[in-house]
Formats: sequence, structure tokens, C-alpha cells
Amino acid sequence: MILPFQLRADGDAADSFETPGGAITVHPVDHASIVFETPLGTIAVDPVGDIAAYEGLPKPDLILVTHEHGDHYNAEILAALAADGTRLITNPAVFDMLPDGLKSRAEPMGNGETATWNGLTIDAIPAHNLTEGRERFHPVGRDNGYVLHFDGFRIYVSGDTEDVPEMRALENIDLAFVCMNLPFTMDLEAAASAVNAFAPTYVYPYHYRGRDGGTQDPMAFAALVADGTEVKFAPWYGDEIMPA
Repeated sequence: MILPFQLRADGDAADSFETPGGAITVHPVDHASIVFETPLGTIAVDPVGDIAAYEGLPKPDLILVTHEHGDHYNAEILAALAADGTRLITNPAVFDMLPDGLKSRAEPMGNGETATWNGLTIDAIPAHNLTEGRERFHPVGRDNGYVLHFDGFRIYVSGDTEDVPEMRALENIDLAFVCMNLPFTMDLEAAASAVNAFAPTYVYPYHYRGRDGGTQDPMAFAALVADGTEVKFAPWYGDEIMPA
């Protein structure tokens, strides 16, 4: 089943999900950038782009960065968003790049490791390329996806990856964000196959336009997703017409 996003009065396309611990609201910002308002605090994932896109949203209490590419990591945006007390969790490569003012509030987290923040358990899921000739884009062991374990509700954010075994083996995911673009990650068929393997309750296709102008069709992806997973859409790129 395909569900439309809900456009708020201020123009922000936001969806809310009821969980045992309270509502989690998803604010799609751009491409791979997401803000979650949660009962435990506000979480930003891979915040980049125009700082104006974050106006009207609460300052993040936690920032997660998956890897170092410019459409996922921007130190100036991180510094602008981080408030007193904001914590950062990044993959080790990004941690090494952080300026001192950010590094002092950051924690590196490698593939397979677990961290906790404000009662939230966070798992770092491997994110890398599998296809021969693409390994240079996202080599094995460098980059992260993340699983966030809220009370009775689990969120998976893929970062940049192909359909690695660790993704396909995920269990009990309520909400997923799955990338697709070539040649840097995977095509829509591989993304749909992975989603069908781990069967989240909801999935957003995201990160589906490449820097070279290529795109993967989120509607075609949705057509391949099995019954039991509801596909959610959001205007990641601003100029697109979303399904009704």
C-alpha cells in the first residue's frame, strides 16, 4: 500500500508515527538529510544543504553522520545546527575529520558497534558497495547505516550502501529509509529486494537522485515492494510532484 506524505501548514512534509513511547515525527529535509522529533529528543541524520531548510525545526539533541561524502557530511552545517549539549555520533572516518569544536562532543562508532544516548540504543550497520568496480565509492568497513531502538519501534537509516547481507538480515524494523542511485549505491530493483527481505512496516525511498543527474524512480520501487510494507513518499528534492 502506498501512502502520501502529509504537508504541514508551514510547508514541511512531515509524517508522525505512534509508538509505545510516544509519537515520532519525520521531517524529510533533502536527499539524505532527515530530522526526527522523538520522545527522547530531536535527532538529525546526515544534515547538509541549505541551513534555511532547518528553520522552524528544533535544534538537534543528537546528530548522526553515516559517512564523509559531501551529500552526507558538512562541517559548517553541523556547527550551525549543534546547540549546547548536542551530541554527535559518526563513523570513524568522519570523526577524524571533525574540527576540534565538534570532535569534543562526538563519538566514533564502527560497523557492528552499539552506542547509547538518552536511553536510546543505536546500532551501526555496515554500509558499502558490493558490485565489482564500485567498491571505491563506499569501501567495506568505512561507512555506517544506523538502527535506532526506541521503545517498541525501530528505525533503520541505510546511508549509502548496496543490499549488504547485514541489511537483508535486519529484523523487526518498523520504519526504514533506503537509498538507491547509480553508480554510487544500488538500483531500485536491489533496494526493493532488500526491503522485501527484511520487511519493514514502513519504508521511505530516499537518496534516489545522483550527482550526475541520474535518478531511480520511487514509484517503480514501490511497485516492487511486497504487500505488508507500506511505502511512504516525501519531497526530498522539492520540485517533484508526489503521488496523491
